[in-house]
Amino acid sequence: MTIAKTAAELRSARWFAPDDLRSFGHRSRFMQMGYSAADWAGKPVIAIVNTWSDVNQCHSHFKQRVEDVKRGVLQAGGFPLELPAISLSEPIVKPTTMLYRNFLAMETEELLRCHPVDGAVLMGGCDKTTPGLLMGAFSAGLPCVFLPAGPMLRGNWKGRVLGSGSDTWKYWDERRAGKLSEADWQAVEAGIARSHGTCMTMGTAATMMGIAEAIGMTLPGASAIPAPDANHIRMSAECGRRAVQMVWDDLTPAKLLRRASFLNGIKVAMAMGCSTNAIIHLVAMSRRAGCAVTLDDFDTASRQVPVLANIRPSGDKYLMEDFYYAGGLPGLMKRIEAHLALDAATVNGRTLGENIAGAEVHDDDVIRPLDRPIYAEGALAVLRGNLAPGGVVIKPSACAPHLLQHTGRALVFDDYPALKKAVDDPALDVSADDILVLRNAGPLGGPGMPEWGMLPIPTKLVQAGVKDMLRLSDARMSGTSYGACMLHCAPEAYIGGPLALVQSGDLISVDVPARRIHLEVSDEELARRRAAWTPPPPRYERGYGWVFSRHILQADQGCDFDFLETSFGAPVPEPAIY
Repeated sequence: MTIAKTAAELRSARWFAPDDLRSFGHRSRFMQMGYSAADWAGKPVIAIVNTWSDVNQCHSHFKQRVEDVKRGVLQAGGFPLELPAISLSEPIVKPTTMLYRNFLAMETEELLRCHPVDGAVLMGGCDKTTPGLLMGAFSAGLPCVFLPAGPMLRGNWKGRVLGSGSDTWKYWDERRAGKLSEADWQAVEAGIARSHGTCMTMGTAATMMGIAEAIGMTLPGASAIPAPDANHIRMSAECGRRAVQMVWDDLTPAKLLRRASFLNGIKVAMAMGCSTNAIIHLVAMSRRAGCAVTLDDFDTASRQVPVLANIRPSGDKYLMEDFYYAGGLPGLMKRIEAHLALDAATVNGRTLGENIAGAEVHDDDVIRPLDRPIYAEGALAVLRGNLAPGGVVIKPSACAPHLLQHTGRALVFDDYPALKKAVDDPALDVSADDILVLRNAGPLGGPGMPEWGMLPIPTKLVQAGVKDMLRLSDARMSGTSYGACMLHCAPEAYIGGPLALVQSGDLISVDVPARRIHLEVSDEELARRRAAWTPPPPRYERGYGWVFSRHILQADQGCDFDFLETSFGAPVPEPAIY
């Protein structure tokens, strides 16, 4: 085994090796916990950043998996230390986990910086945990490998396969329309999530775990292993072994990642039929790594790479369990390898091209060939115009085709309670040709840009059989959602973006093929409305929310804190030890 670093050069040796008073304190306190010099001396110390908690359903198996990681670290001659981090359960944390993604990123960065560790295994998967952990680890700069939680098993109700989120919205509409009994609704509730692991549709969790693999931060094939599968246990132990070797090889994120790595992530996301949230997270991750990608990179890729993964909600049938057994991400990447930078480095020490050289697809209906895609262009499109100079995102692969070119009357709501009340009003003046608009739901306005963007279709239209209509907001939506939802409108209404100036009755023109959105109101009238606009009151006057409000960037910039971006200032030095 060749190494780039000696035991004396280990970062942890700064805490443990010197013959001085402070190191005496470090060693004696570790001995207080039952350890001895045989545990740490000359060995890489591997932090296991674990986002397990009693309230995170996606990570409920991490209490066991962390022991598998430790086993792998010990097998490779390292010393494992578990460091808990904020858990961020997507369905439970309010008002939204997006308010706390950067909190996790800060926590991860500082956990790795302030402790005597040489490398890390990052345990995540539930939506914001993947980008949060990776953003923090990129800034900390230590060798690290990401361990994805993996998807749960497919749901089941009366012999029907259920998909996370997607079937929630579907059967809720059935319930609203009076077509589903309370007993059946409760049975769906009990059957839709029946094991540990993340959503098994191609939601944000599956998307971001796949992107983590595509940019080279997971072991090959790791991102789609079902959480209950024994292969997941073996992968977890291998993450521990690999982290130790990465320390000896000094294989840091800065040596692994380049702009082409993130472009690979974008192209793979398109082929997966990814969540719209991929844009915000991947932009933020790339900027942390000093390899910035933009919305234009997503739009370019969307015109080049077709959707091949027949996974709901972009697909019509299959779930992540099927995807894994059909060949998983290596099989998908093999099919689009002509679009990828195959020389990109990965955490296992090989190139992406080497990792997928022998990859196969075992089911052509689950992972389609290039000549028979689910959708001919990519999963996402970025529209711009006088209503969204910073862009608005739509998922054309998951919306009704007749809405891709449409002009409709705006029906505007200033907050979610007003929207929720109105959609259940049988007297609401609305038609399927209208465009529902929700504003003040962005990064500052939400606050935290909640997943409110799949605006509910008014009940009277649902009862009339309407399945889709255009909806526009500065919010996000769940990756498990579907429909003609235009999201992330930037700049957001809360800070005076053009969305703040829209009035009910205005006409909005949408042309997805031309990538255009336009408010059919004269510049003079918009100027008059802007002069009359007044900023809303602040959402927070103290605490973390106060900090968030002063430093959050807009959606097109990834919603990171300005002071955490790599470009903000000089790198943070190693902590002083005296």
